[in-house]
Amino acid sequence: MKFAGTENYVATDDLKVAVNAAATLRRPLLIKGEPGTGKTVLAQEVADAFGMELIEWHIKSTTKAQQGLYEYDAVSRLRDSQLGDEKVKDIKNYIKRGKLWDAFESDKTPVLLIDEIDKADIEFPNDLLLELDRMEFHVYETGETIKAKNRPIVIITSNNEKELPDAFLRRCFFHFIKFPDKETMKEIIAVHYPDIQQMLVREALNIFFDMREVPGLKKKPSTSELLDWLKLLMAEDLPLDVLKSKDPSKLIPPLHGALLKNEQDVHLFERLAFMSRRQSG
Repeated sequence: MKFAGTENYVATDDLKVAVNAAATLRRPLLIKGEPGTGKTVLAQEVADAFGMELIEWHIKSTTKAQQGLYEYDAVSRLRDSQLGDEKVKDIKNYIKRGKLWDAFESDKTPVLLIDEIDKADIEFPNDLLLELDRMEFHVYETGETIKAKNRPIVIITSNNEKELPDAFLRRCFFHFIKFPDKETMKEIIAVHYPDIQQMLVREALNIFFDMREVPGLKKKPSTSELLDWLKLLMAEDLPLDVLKSKDPSKLIPPLHGALLKNEQDVHLFERLAFMSRRQSG
């Protein structure tokens, strides 16, 4: 099987190569790229393309590696023992399976997404090295060893918030999703809005890419934010003249709240518009 993108996901040639290489090597595919470039969605599309189950593990700052394997609820067991509950006799009643356990126990090869691994503690990736390498782990409370029935396709995403350990990186196949150029972006828009006016796409893309080039921008608008903005532009049915306007005092585009996500960036564009008005005056 080869991943070639899907009807709902525009995959560049180098991304297809990366997915297929990782699947062949059975190594985790580490995907980096700025937020909104489709890293998380990729796992769903790979699962759909291969007809596999998707198991998602979304990482938070408080997530521990052990939670991906299993958790033992000693507090509940103690409480039940005080109440004389019969189920305390079987410790398995207090073992909660994690996402890796679910992936290892799957009867068919699944896709396992470990999403935003860089959110967790710096030791988190290292704590998973052995389990991802050997595709097995030991449950100390029950004495059993859980081995993968079918080695899952593992996709790991990172927003580059912190550096990942070298030992972890060595075990991954790495791919950085570059921000789409205009032609690729047109393809992405066509997938989501097949009936959109091409004039609107052209003018909106010009504004969008110009905004991303503005020096000092704290958060550049992403692909997902562009799609939201286009949806609003179509819903409001704004005349194209509003987008085409070259008036320097109108540097901030209409419905800019879909693109600019903090007050610093809004103020930056307001200052640029004010300076343009003064210079033109």
